[in-house]
Amino acid sequence: MERTHRVELLQGPITGALMKLSLPIMGTSLIQMAYNLTDMIWVGRLSSNAVAAVGVAGMYLWLSRGLAAFPRMGGQIRVGQCLGAGEVQEARNYARGAMQIGIGLGLLYGLICAAFSGPLIGFFHLTDSAVIRDARWYLIITGGGIIFSFINLVMTGIMTAMGNTVATFRATLVGMVINLFLDPMLIFGIGPFPRLEVVGAALATLFAQVIVFLVFLVIAWKDEVIFRHLHLAGKTDRTLIREITKIGTPVAVQQMIFTFISMGIARVISGWGEAAIAAQKVGSQVESISWMAAEGFSSAINAFTAQNYGADNRERVRSGYRAAVKLTIVWSIFTTLLLVVFPEPIFRIFITEKDVIPMGVSYLRIIGYSQILMCLEITTSGAFQGMGRTIPPTVESIVLTSARIPLAILLSATVLGLDGIWWSLTITSIAKGIVLVTWFAWVLRLYMRRKIS
Repeated sequence: MERTHRVELLQGPITGALMKLSLPIMGTSLIQMAYNLTDMIWVGRLSSNAVAAVGVAGMYLWLSRGLAAFPRMGGQIRVGQCLGAGEVQEARNYARGAMQIGIGLGLLYGLICAAFSGPLIGFFHLTDSAVIRDARWYLIITGGGIIFSFINLVMTGIMTAMGNTVATFRATLVGMVINLFLDPMLIFGIGPFPRLEVVGAALATLFAQVIVFLVFLVIAWKDEVIFRHLHLAGKTDRTLIREITKIGTPVAVQQMIFTFISMGIARVISGWGEAAIAAQKVGSQVESISWMAAEGFSSAINAFTAQNYGADNRERVRSGYRAAVKLTIVWSIFTTLLLVVFPEPIFRIFITEKDVIPMGVSYLRIIGYSQILMCLEITTSGAFQGMGRTIPPTVESIVLTSARIPLAILLSATVLGLDGIWWSLTITSIAKGIVLVTWFAWVLRLYMRRKIS
């Protein structure tokens, strides 16, 4: 890994450093979003039922990202803090432990997806046999090879902690290009390929993840700071594993519970039929243009805070968070206007079936009102995590996200109907943003006054 691609986080202009760090992460997130949206565009050309199949199976891929957050975030935070404190060998040890945990969890999760696809898809109470069949195949293929995604995510975290986000951008860009070409070929049977439809989309996604993994290996081989000295087969001290677990588990639990709740919401939505599931799936993919960018700011402020927290640069920790908030607000205002003002032309890009469009347009417009505070919550979570305080965002997320299911059931039983479910998402997102930003402001004030460390 070329050292010129690493961003200096301990000194120099803060906003510039955050921009240099976050732009490749945002680019990576937007590329990830682009090939998710590409999947939706091509699958949407098949039918809304095909979108529903990919949507419900994709819930388990989303769940896997929560599980992978355990080694990724635990490793990322400790590697960043150790590098900030000048403890390079300790940073390598934490990176090795995170990689070992990620590989083990990836193998286990893939086995579960492949072996129990039937009951896993059965949870959603789908009624169309073709949708159930396609969902199972999609889960078997993408879930069975999920280990590559686990490794890619952990390596992304480690490279982010090092201040090198360009590497992850390059790897993800290659994966997107591969997926962009393979999707139509495998879905519709272009050229020498047979028409595989949903199975083709799954194979394209899996192959793209494998290619990203190979690119990461090449990048890692060139790195002289961490990866060339990782010794993956070596034994990792149990104390380090416990530290990774202590830091990473709250983040993983938060993300996994969030996914479980989203799966519960999807089950409620299924009462309106497969068309409603398809509308929500496409809507959430479109909305990802907002929260994926916010996750870029979150990762940037995570790495920035971790290194400066490790070096006890308190003023830079505070100034870095303020700069990240300003950047986040600017982006989220843009996405709010996009979703609220132009929902129908955006949704029509993916699905043109007349019975689905009104559901999707309502979803985008209603969810659009929550974008600013949702993005601020995501960014603030990164600042909390960079300080090693993963409990506050976990508690806030679990408590308020859990309110979505009863609120969705309550509001959908009124004249709002399906729109009541969309409003339950927006109301809780607004509440989460207010609570977490207020909480962090209090913690930051105590930290600056040296009442906490």
